[in-house]
Amino acid sequence: MKNPPLWRVFCYINFVLYRKIIICFLIFPIFFLNSQSIDIDNIEIVRDSFGIPHIYAKTDAELSYGLAWAHAEDDFKTIQEAYLAGNALLSKHIGIRGAPIDFLSQLIRPDDTIDSLYKTLDKNFEKVVQGYANGLNSFAINNPDQVLVDKLFPITPRKMLKYSLLQLFIFSEGEKAVLSIFNNKAGVIDTSNDVGLGSNLFAFSSKKTKNNETFLAINTHQPLEGPTSWYEVHLVSEQGTNIIGATFPGAPCVLTGTNQYLGWTHTVNYPDKTDIYQLEMAKNSKLKYIVDDKILKLEKFRGKAFIKILGIPIKVGKRYYRSIYGPTLKNKNGFYSVRTPSLFKIKALEQWWKMNKAKTFDEFYEILKMNEIPGFNFGYADKNDNIFYISNGIIPVRNEKYNWRGILPGNTRETLWTEYHSTEELPQVLNPESGYIYNANNTPFKSTSINENPKNQDFPKEMGYSLFDNNRSTRIYELIESYEKIDFSDLKSIKFDYKFPTPFKFNFVDINQIMEMNPEEYPHIAELIKEIQNWDRSTNSDSLGAGIFAMFYYNLGNYIRKPYINRKLSNNLIAQMLSDVKAYMIKHFKKTNVTLGEYQKLVRGNKEIPIWGMPDVITAMTSSKHVNGKRKITHGESYIQLVKFSNGIPQIESIMSYGNSENPDSPHYDDQMEMFSKFETKKMSFDKDFIYRNSQKIYNPK
Repeated sequence: MKNPPLWRVFCYINFVLYRKIIICFLIFPIFFLNSQSIDIDNIEIVRDSFGIPHIYAKTDAELSYGLAWAHAEDDFKTIQEAYLAGNALLSKHIGIRGAPIDFLSQLIRPDDTIDSLYKTLDKNFEKVVQGYANGLNSFAINNPDQVLVDKLFPITPRKMLKYSLLQLFIFSEGEKAVLSIFNNKAGVIDTSNDVGLGSNLFAFSSKKTKNNETFLAINTHQPLEGPTSWYEVHLVSEQGTNIIGATFPGAPCVLTGTNQYLGWTHTVNYPDKTDIYQLEMAKNSKLKYIVDDKILKLEKFRGKAFIKILGIPIKVGKRYYRSIYGPTLKNKNGFYSVRTPSLFKIKALEQWWKMNKAKTFDEFYEILKMNEIPGFNFGYADKNDNIFYISNGIIPVRNEKYNWRGILPGNTRETLWTEYHSTEELPQVLNPESGYIYNANNTPFKSTSINENPKNQDFPKEMGYSLFDNNRSTRIYELIESYEKIDFSDLKSIKFDYKFPTPFKFNFVDINQIMEMNPEEYPHIAELIKEIQNWDRSTNSDSLGAGIFAMFYYNLGNYIRKPYINRKLSNNLIAQMLSDVKAYMIKHFKKTNVTLGEYQKLVRGNKEIPIWGMPDVITAMTSSKHVNGKRKITHGESYIQLVKFSNGIPQIESIMSYGNSENPDSPHYDDQMEMFSKFETKKMSFDKDFIYRNSQKIYNPK
């Protein structure tokens, strides 16, 4: 390859210098004013052989600075894209694809919430958020070529909180409520995209373990890439932080993990988190609505986004409104408002940060009582042999007169909730005699042994808790109950199980009829039917039955339309779908005996390996179309942490699906893939001497 002309080199150098000057001009004044308490020499980033950053600092603010720097080294792009979304700038970066999320971030009016509540933040946490912002700003100054949109900088605590509000609104199903209004289906919050997704948690006390130990399984199922993908880190400060766990891009603390005293994890839960109201509009008046016979006026706003034409950003706008109920949109059926508790809270990250530093169950529970995290089940275990489950949430106290799963009347303050159930009023289990708790996104009323579960009738129906089981929850319960006592190897066997229960327990469709069909009645697909019927239901990569069943499963979407319901498939429909599967195999694989590992791959860069798992087995894997008829995993088993408290000391093993870096040039881009595919784990340590002695690199963030 020829060297570029000197004029091109000169232009490039001048462009880089110009960009760096502009970035410094934008960031440096605010960065300088806000960085007086950060001494970079107090921060050391210690990279281990897997590239995991063990970050040591004097203060928590310096620690968050170091976290921002280390995470930016590995994935600055995703952090920026997250904040761009939260600050309605994503379309400025990617054009029209970013417009919907930009409108959503404006619709929820985060500035108003932050302005009214910012002074309620713990001052120590405010320093942590500022430290994180300073770390990102410093990284941007030093790496201007990696900055995506200059306008995003400088990062500030308010910009960080705006993204937090957006993300928690989405986790609260607010995005789905908005989408249902756009689609003229207000009142139906479509959760069908959640089919087969989710996470697992389980914990065991010494009542169930063999060696007087306490176990915790952290087993989240998240996208393998993007703004809600995991980043593993070890954070240590002289102010009481010492935790190993994982966080999302842009978060200044660990969101799931274990410190020297206790550990916790999450799964998504499904109480009624979000409500939709239809407004009663006053006649002959465009923006006036009626509440309790009084006429009120909608506030009117105009959101902006950008589309790119020939690479030039062009601003476009869309109207939205606000009523006393919340953000409001108009469709062909009228005006609808969305209301969810996450719109009125800003301290979720503060609550997670405080959980990072908790030392006892009582302290942890007091932090839970902040009631700032709008959803998620919690699974917990500690060095004192406590195990705990709660279906957490900011659940409104609602008027029992109304059907809160439908469209609510937006013409009365009787539906305008303003108070929330306390933490003590939520479904929970502490130290059951059975010695175990579990959840796999199933009902909170099946979270331990049968006679120790919370009872549905003890909770108001307006809380809207789910009542369903699924394949994962059914299988986890079966496995736990099959052991009288377990050891750590048994914990791993449960965690890495990849088998469906009998019968199948999919929530959106009943496919068990496939096991009753007579193959002789369908000679053209008889071998496929027999293979599935003789299949042991294990989704290992070399299984023919699993390969056929996976193709059958992913064909369901061509025949069952949203919103999904628990539909029972007929023999004829199953036969048609299996005929499609046979044609698909012949077309793409030139044979009709395709294993799951031939069909389904774990892919990163140029590396492609066969992988186990399917939606809604314990080792859940969800895939999308790849190449040559194959599929690649996009969501599922991601960050796994297994914890044993033995003699009060936590011992941790973990694994990531790819590696801990998003940089294709990094050796840690894909260095855990093979281990992950073999159900292997790596040991993590709190021992500072061990960490430094075995480090690959030690440096300050500068």
